[in-house]
Amino acid sequence: MSIDTIFEIIGAVIGLTYLFLEYKANVWLWPVGILMSIFYVAIFFHGKFYADAAVYLYYIGANTYGLIQWTRSRRQPIEGSESKQELAITHVPAKRIVPLAAITIGLWMILYGILKAVTDSPIPLGDAFTTSVSIVAMWMLAQKYLEQWMLWIVVNIVSTILYFWKGLYPTGVLFIVYVIVAILGYFRWRKEMVQDDNM
Repeated sequence: MSIDTIFEIIGAVIGLTYLFLEYKANVWLWPVGILMSIFYVAIFFHGKFYADAAVYLYYIGANTYGLIQWTRSRRQPIEGSESKQELAITHVPAKRIVPLAAITIGLWMILYGILKAVTDSPIPLGDAFTTSVSIVAMWMLAQKYLEQWMLWIVVNIVSTILYFWKGLYPTGVLFIVYVIVAILGYFRWRKEMVQDDNM
């Protein structure tokens, strides 16, 4: 077994831990996400998935932002009491849907142009697509929007196909699990959101 494969398996194990914590809406997902991002910057750069490597650099910052968002909400007491308020799971506000879609498409086209012009990426269109959607989904996760799971389902399906095609088999298997857990995560978060609304 090569050192690359061992490194990829370690990254996959960290990724599964991250996904479990995300599924549980546990704040520890953010520190684990930072560690996972460091591993995948190296894995994807070596595999010539340059946009994916770049997005994991972004994830380091995004995980830090998410950690601040989620822990800050815990420090803010509910008005008139000493208890702490969790950041609630909510729907994406309607006014943000069009801007988020426009940002996603804009990022996709910009990243595709960059990858096509200055890298040897074998799949610039797919690489740019998964990267742009992931950037937006990560921001939505930090806001605890339910619909972030829908974006991850799409990203993970496309990514699974691309990684198997490129020969990144441990990562491809990881992303099959990601698809399944993203579907389960959507329904778990939706159930939790309904319970919160009924309290």
